[in-house]
Amino acid sequence: METLKFYNTLTRKKEVFKPLAPPVVTTYSCGPTVYSYAHMGNLRAYVFMDELRRTLKFAGYTTKSVMNITDVGHLTSDADDGEDKMQSAAKKQNKTPEEIAATYTAAFLKDLGRLNIIPPEIIAKATDNIPEMIAFVEKLVELGYGYEIDDGIYFDISKFDGYGKLSRCNLKDALAGARVAVNTQKRHPADFALWKKAEKNHIMQWQSPWGMGYPGWHIECSAMGKKYLGERFDIHTGGVDHIPIHHENEIAQSEALEGHQVVNTWMHNEFMMVDGGKMSKSLGNVYTIDDLIARGYSPLAFRYFCLNTHYRNKLNFTFDGMDGAKTAYERLRAAISACENAPAADDKTKATIQKCRDNITAAIFDDLNFPLALGEMWTLAKLPQCKEVYDTAKELDAVFGLDLHIPQEKQQDAVPDEIKELAEKRFAARKAKDFATSDALRKQLDELGYTVLDGKDGYEIKKK
Repeated sequence: METLKFYNTLTRKKEVFKPLAPPVVTTYSCGPTVYSYAHMGNLRAYVFMDELRRTLKFAGYTTKSVMNITDVGHLTSDADDGEDKMQSAAKKQNKTPEEIAATYTAAFLKDLGRLNIIPPEIIAKATDNIPEMIAFVEKLVELGYGYEIDDGIYFDISKFDGYGKLSRCNLKDALAGARVAVNTQKRHPADFALWKKAEKNHIMQWQSPWGMGYPGWHIECSAMGKKYLGERFDIHTGGVDHIPIHHENEIAQSEALEGHQVVNTWMHNEFMMVDGGKMSKSLGNVYTIDDLIARGYSPLAFRYFCLNTHYRNKLNFTFDGMDGAKTAYERLRAAISACENAPAADDKTKATIQKCRDNITAAIFDDLNFPLALGEMWTLAKLPQCKEVYDTAKELDAVFGLDLHIPQEKQQDAVPDEIKELAEKRFAARKAKDFATSDALRKQLDELGYTVLDGKDGYEIKKK
């Protein structure tokens, strides 16, 4: 395995990465709240997640990665105020929360496929893990960190000595800076909900030791992280907006339960701006992948646009910038794909190619410096056409995920390796007459935008 360095938000330092149980690396990524279509600002976080997982694999590690799907419990304010986003969307669209979740989960997974984002090994829906959340809350109450009031169970942040260590906000500042709570029964204004008691008209609720209710948003990630990755895991990712509330609260409840540090490395991507300002629906500058496609941009041109800025720097979206990314991406791909049938390189060119490869891997292994790596890829592409350029770029594209070796006219029809793996697993299940698994894998392929056509001697994969 190669030596990697990652910036750890918890320590505010770039550190040599040391996994808990190599060669396996365990990661948890905060997934979407599926009440609407993901916009490009949301999707930057998943391009970053993919960069990280591809880099880990390229360095020789095996990943065990979890991404949650929040389909209950995320209120309109991250700080436990307002209506559940799923319930609100269901009312507006005259659908059930389950229908809302199914629609937007499928759309989200489709967007991942279009961006060449390899799905994590485990995708966990919040509503499939309610018993684990209840058990987690029960234990926190038993340990004295959770307390019950009229509208739910809350976490007492004054009982947890390390509160604020991720955001660098001390407990006194948190308590003094908290808004005056509407609920005066809370011990401290900054205490957060672990479990909410449901009103009769709330359409998403489950039986619990405290009556009918639903989980708080923060407890979901802690409970699912523990269930799928254990009491310690290597990396937790998300956007910088999660640092002061969601991830701070995750740390508090997880470490209160376990009695030790749970996550070794916290990694966060910065915001995406639009024309130098905030992205906002009221400003009409929130765009989806479909919006970009309608304007003539391929999803992978957007991925290229994202890779041109380091994940820890703000990314300013403009259509001029997208025009530049589109042109550069198409030229780079054309230069690489043109080398597929070229003659072999001479010794001098081979040495330059090796140097480019070394520079690219050094960049990506140093806190995912893809902007620098892309610059070196351009150096590679400008060399005299030879088969070694094509082979090296194809090898490195396992990390970039840009299909650089595929000509533009063939790119739309190319089937990603992860899709082929899912189709092969489905075929094996079908041959074994495990039709439940076969049907589940077919559904997953369908959600990722691919159809499997069964034949007498095998199957064919087609992009929808």
